Amino acid sequence: MAVTYSDTVKDNRMTQVLNAIDGGAGAGYIEICSAAYAAVLATITLSDPCGTVGTQALTLTMPKSDTNADNTGTAAIARIKDSTGTIVVSGLTVSTSGADINLSSLAITAGDTVTLNSAVITHAA
Repeated sequence: MAVTYSDTVKDNRMTQVLNAIDGGAGAGYIEICSAAYAAVLATITLSDPCGTVGTQALTLTMPKSDTNADNTGTAAIARIKDSTGTIVVSGLTVSTSGADINLSSLAITAGDTVTLNSAVITHAA
């Protein structure tokens, strides 16, 4: 039988994720990476606080941009770090719609602007 959590517990857990992202002296950030984290393509600084929790999900404040992408490649996976560089969430899906992290384009060229249109981390069952 699958483990399930009450909605209150899910909201509390997602609030802890928000608090962890906002930990440290500054804002957390998202690293947009190529497959298997082979290269960081773009680094997008989040708001502080990074978003809001509701309905068992953390919705990050958007839109956000990196005006100078780090490397050229195809966005495939993302992770969120706090301001000290500690990974808080990894394995986030990336697409132009319907993913955890939704970008304006998956094709990233070094030096270009990368726009993060939406980001929602939803608690599992």
